[in-house]
Amino acid sequence: MKRKGRSTGRKPRPAQALPTPATPHQQTALERERTTKRRGEISELAFALAAARHGFGIAKPYGDSERYDIILDPSHLAPHARPRLVRVQVKSTAHMLHGMHQVAIKRTIKGGGYAAYKLTEVDFIAAYIIPEDAWFIFPLAHILGLTVLLLKPKGRRWRHAYDRYREAWQLLRDPDGIEFA
Repeated sequence: MKRKGRSTGRKPRPAQALPTPATPHQQTALERERTTKRRGEISELAFALAAARHGFGIAKPYGDSERYDIILDPSHLAPHARPRLVRVQVKSTAHMLHGMHQVAIKRTIKGGGYAAYKLTEVDFIAAYIIPEDAWFIFPLAHILGLTVLLLKPKGRRWRHAYDRYREAWQLLRDPDGIEFA
């Protein structure tokens, strides 16, 4: 007997395995928030897996009260560097604006507004481009004050200022050359 719904074809990537509404109606604010929160949780897991594959030690803060999602320990990957832990805020997107992937890199503040991250809160932003299964690794000091990033899709021939951050895992391995608070 064949099941209705999802096909038995290829398995989706982690962040693509998101719940979809059962009916094609307009989503309520609560449904949108649940889907966005779930996509964020799945993207954090995808980042932890990718970081583990790159050899990082990984820790997850208890609860969700911190501004960062993941703590990385790169000390055994860069033995010449001083031991330190790296705070990473994970963001993801499947949204495009004017042919570019749009990633919101803002935090919620009291009163319902938004603001850019501070150097005292986060060391790196890891932006997951879901349709490409690609990561952009940004030291916060390099994008300080920004709340949105527009990232070039893979395969476009023209150069973009953020190309050097695509799959830039080496920045996490030896962060000593980057200025932090």
